[in-house]
Amino acid sequence: MSLRVACVIPAYDAEATVGGVARGVRAAVPGAFVIGVDDGSRDGTRAALDAACDVVIAHARNAGKGVALRAGFAVALAREAHAVLTLDADGQHDPAAAPALLAALDGADLVIGTRARAAGMPIGRRLTNALASAAVSRILGTSVPDPQSGFRALGRRVIERVRAGGDRYEFETEFLMAAGALGFRIAAVPVATRYGAPSHFRAFSDSARVVRAIWRQRAAAAR
Repeated sequence: MSLRVACVIPAYDAEATVGGVARGVRAAVPGAFVIGVDDGSRDGTRAALDAACDVVIAHARNAGKGVALRAGFAVALAREAHAVLTLDADGQHDPAAAPALLAALDGADLVIGTRARAAGMPIGRRLTNALASAAVSRILGTSVPDPQSGFRALGRRVIERVRAGGDRYEFETEFLMAAGALGFRIAAVPVATRYGAPSHFRAFSDSARVVRAIWRQRAAAAR
C-alpha cells in the first residue's frame, strides 16, 4: 500500500533519546514527514527535534501528551498525510517495526503496536495496562491487548472523525475507544519494547485519568 506517511513524536525532556527515534523512523519509513512536538521541555529536547524533524511544534509549558498529539495530528492533516505513525520519544519503541504497523492498515483503520507485559514493563504499568485492556476489550467487544501503547498507525479518516477528550496519557485510551465506538477497525501488531529512559507516566494520577476516560466512553456507549 502506497501511503504518504507523517510521524508524530510527542516529547517532554527527552533530549537524550528523541533524535535517535526520529532518525530511526526516517530509516524505517523513507519519505516519512516527521513532526516533533516539544511539550514544554526544560532540557535540550527542542534542539534535538530541530536537528532531526521536518517540523517542530513547541509548547511554552508542559500541556500533556494528549495536547501534543492533537497538535501533531493537525499538522499531519494539513500536510495531507494518508497515514500517521505515533511513537514515544523515550526510545522504548523500535522504529524498525513501523512498516509492519503501516502494512496492517490494509485491513484496519487503527493499528496498535502491542507490547509484551512480561518483557520488562514496570509492575505498576503492567497492572494498569492489564486492567485497561480487559475493560476496553469488553466495552468494544473486540480484543484490545495494549490500549495504552503510544506506538500506533492511524488512517487519515480516523483522525478526521474521532474527537477524544483528555490532555494527558488518557487521551490515547479515549481516542481508541471513540474510534471503536464509531465502527473503525482496530488491529494489533506485536512489537519489541526497550525500557530504559524514565517514563513520565505517573502510576496513580495518570492511571486514574485512564480509568475516568474508560468510564466516560462506557457511559457514552450506554446512551
